Amino acid sequence: MRTGVYLAHPRPGSFNHAVFGAVVEELRGRGADVVAHDLCAEGFDPSLTARETGTVEVASPAHDPQVASHRAEVADLDALVFIHPNWWGMPPAVLTGWVQRVLAPGVAYKLGAAEGEPAGLLKATRALVLNTSDTPADREEREFGDPLHNVWAACVLPYVGIREVRRIVFRTVTDSSGEERAAWLEEARRHAASLLGQEALDR
Repeated sequence: MRTGVYLAHPRPGSFNHAVFGAVVEELRGRGADVVAHDLCAEGFDPSLTARETGTVEVASPAHDPQVASHRAEVADLDALVFIHPNWWGMPPAVLTGWVQRVLAPGVAYKLGAAEGEPAGLLKATRALVLNTSDTPADREEREFGDPLHNVWAACVLPYVGIREVRRIVFRTVTDSSGEERAAWLEEARRHAASLLGQEALDR
C-alpha cells in the first residue's frame, strides 16, 4: 500500500513533527510504501500561479518541477495522511497552497455527468487527518462549529474521490503533559495502522 504523509508546520521540534515521525515509522514498520513530505522543510511554494489556473476538464501544466512531481506522485497513492495544526480554523498556508496547486482540476478531479458534480480522479480511497488544537472542544463547537471538518471531509477530499475520511484532533496541546503527548502519539500510530486494514492492527 502506497501512502503519502504530509506535514504542515514550520517549527522543527513541534508536536506536529513528533506525530509525523510516529506515523511514518508506524506505516513503514508495517510494510507500507511511504512517501513522506515535510512541506515547510522542503520549501514548498504555496502560491498558485496564473498559469496554473485551468479549467475543470484540462489541467494547466505545472511549470514548477516540485508541483509537477507532487501531482504525479499523488495520482499513484492508495491513501493520504495530513498532519497540521488548527490555525484560525484553517490549515497552514503551505498546505492550503499544496491543495490548490497539487489537487488541481484535471489532475485530481473533473466535472461529472451531473452538472456541477465532481468526479474524483485520484486512486486513493481513504485519508487520515491528524490535527492539533489549543481550543477546547466544547468552546470550538459552541462558537465555531468544526471548520476543519468541513474543509477536509466536505470540501476537499470527497471532491477528489476520497470517501473514507477519518479526522482526529489532539487538544489542548500547549498545556498538555508528557504523558498526554505520549498517549496521543500512540493513538496516531493506531489510526495510521488502520489505514492498512484490520489485519495490520492484529499483527
